[in-house]
Amino acid sequence: MSAPPRHIDVCNGDADGLCALLQWRLAHPVAAGHGEQHIGLKREHDLLCHVQAAAGDEVTVIDMALGTQGAAVQALLDAGVRVRHIDHHFGAPLPPHPLLQTHIDTDAAVCSGLIVHRLIGGRFPGWAAVCAHGDNLHASANALGRTLGLSAHQQAALQALGQAINHNAYGDTLADVRLPPAELLAHLMHFTDPFAALHDEPMLAMLRQGMADDLAQAEAIVPRGVGPQALLWSLPDAPWARRASGSLANRWSLAHPQQACAVLRQRADGDWVVSVRAPQTSPHGAAALCQAFGGGGRATAGGIDALPDAEVAAFASALARHAWRSPSVAD
Repeated sequence: MSAPPRHIDVCNGDADGLCALLQWRLAHPVAAGHGEQHIGLKREHDLLCHVQAAAGDEVTVIDMALGTQGAAVQALLDAGVRVRHIDHHFGAPLPPHPLLQTHIDTDAAVCSGLIVHRLIGGRFPGWAAVCAHGDNLHASANALGRTLGLSAHQQAALQALGQAINHNAYGDTLADVRLPPAELLAHLMHFTDPFAALHDEPMLAMLRQGMADDLAQAEAIVPRGVGPQALLWSLPDAPWARRASGSLANRWSLAHPQQACAVLRQRADGDWVVSVRAPQTSPHGAAALCQAFGGGGRATAGGIDALPDAEVAAFASALARHAWRSPSVAD
């Protein structure tokens, strides 16, 4: 008798990936012993390479651009594995295949958690709002919250939760983060309502306090203007900075809505990790800028994993000159 098919989930452990998967598995639970998860840190892009699946298995990939992992996807499909891809990042489309199911929406106001929200008929809207808040899409999250009749206090609570979960995914290794994202998801799976998690999970208070402590380290860092439409911050190679780079990019983006924001954090090898946020008033173009330097992303936010020190000046110049507009706008 053949073994039953396995359900294998793959995502990065930021708020959007983690809480999108949370919604999906709350709606589509897997029997004990028949599921497997590969959940990484924010910038772990090779998770699919570690998936071992056989014909009949099903792999669900959420909030990961698969353009650079086409070979891994094709290998799964060739082995008879069904692949479901839910995402909002820009990237080369995967070729059609009878075992491949894609749900891609690159609209600047959409995150992967909102796509899952649609796919499951809006069954866990609170978690969808947490996804959007964690992805810095506060307008989208608050619009959803208004349909639920949430108060301003409740909206703020979901925003703080999304930001804390998101903050916890940043780091070069698991030693940098306060809680492995897979462990965090295991705890959150007990709650269909994020407000119940806020009341009953002391670890979330720990994550929020940890985020506040990390962000306090950056209070003395001032930006460098690289033109009227862009600001650039440089962070050291330190544990707090490895955790805080994404949260600081989001925070400073909200504080400077008319300017693009780039946060550079130096790595131990001398290269730089870069987080880019498009202007809040013109939320387009982040992915295009990062792609020019070997990175990627989506309209509102992008990143570069390893910008050589020799290319920092060229990046700053490109940031200053970049056209922050929708690709649909003609040159």
